[in-house]
Amino acid sequence: MPRRPLPFLAWAATLAPLLLTATLSGGARPALAQNAAAPLGIVVPYPAGGPVDKTAHILAKAVAPQLGPVAVQNKPGAGGNLGAEMVARAPADGNLLVMGAVATHAVNPWLAKPFPYDPIADFTPIVLVARTPNVLVMEAGLAQRLQIKTTSDLVKYLKAHPDTLKYGSGGSGSIGHIAGEMFKSLTNTRMAHTPFQGAGPALKALQEGGVALAFDNLASSLPLIRSGKLVALGVTSLGSDDELPHVPSINSEVPGFNVSTWFGLFAPASLPSAAAQKYAAAFSAAMQTPAVREQFKAMGLEPESLTLGAFGSFVRSEHSKYGFLIKAAKIKTD
Repeated sequence: MPRRPLPFLAWAATLAPLLLTATLSGGARPALAQNAAAPLGIVVPYPAGGPVDKTAHILAKAVAPQLGPVAVQNKPGAGGNLGAEMVARAPADGNLLVMGAVATHAVNPWLAKPFPYDPIADFTPIVLVARTPNVLVMEAGLAQRLQIKTTSDLVKYLKAHPDTLKYGSGGSGSIGHIAGEMFKSLTNTRMAHTPFQGAGPALKALQEGGVALAFDNLASSLPLIRSGKLVALGVTSLGSDDELPHVPSINSEVPGFNVSTWFGLFAPASLPSAAAQKYAAAFSAAMQTPAVREQFKAMGLEPESLTLGAFGSFVRSEHSKYGFLIKAAKIKTD
């Protein structure tokens, strides 16, 4: 998957007061010791079986030779907030990481006040694992009946038939929800949002006709697109994707549209710097092994390379970006 620069839009400079200034790199944190007897654990704040969960299991196995056995546990709920909060509040010797994502660290904090954790100050960023565009998909039979082949076709249909189509997402405040509301705002169209308890149920409802559309992440939709069960109308990043080279970006037909999913590993803020560096090195090395790269590729993912402070800067940028977008589009949880 080619590297596409994530634009830090011109408006970002005006958002400086919104940025949380606590450091992500961990330099000023107390050197609290970990419990060497406790195995490392990765909390996945989403249901089992999804791309984030599968990726966590791949990495847990890959780093075992360097870090020992790594247990993966699922703690879904509240759009990922429950699992992220669990790690934010974990004791210093708990040896817990969370596979946080754009929702838990950049989107959700803008949608609920008070929020249960600080996405910046309460965590030590370890490594950005992967970035993947979302893809606007329809069930193939419905797309054929409505003669919708492109994003422009969809916009024309929605303008002629407002409120007749529903889009599904993995829950209120999920990245699929954000993408749908941004799409409506930029195209001046109307369609209802149906939230589900996770992206898996939303994708199932799409296939069964419960909803007409979804802005799903490419990793989970790709097998269904390849099998012909879903039609991809556009990808949500600024350019096309290697896995779908003939599917244009939504931005090419709806200027200003740009939403991508990302996820990475975070530790509690109390993690000592030496441990953070050890984890970052181990996971980064594992992600570049042929075995892991092959498994990632099968899911439509490409391993990333940002760690520690660089990953922290990326998170701050994403947090700022989505704060602006959510306010500008007046997006609220249902």
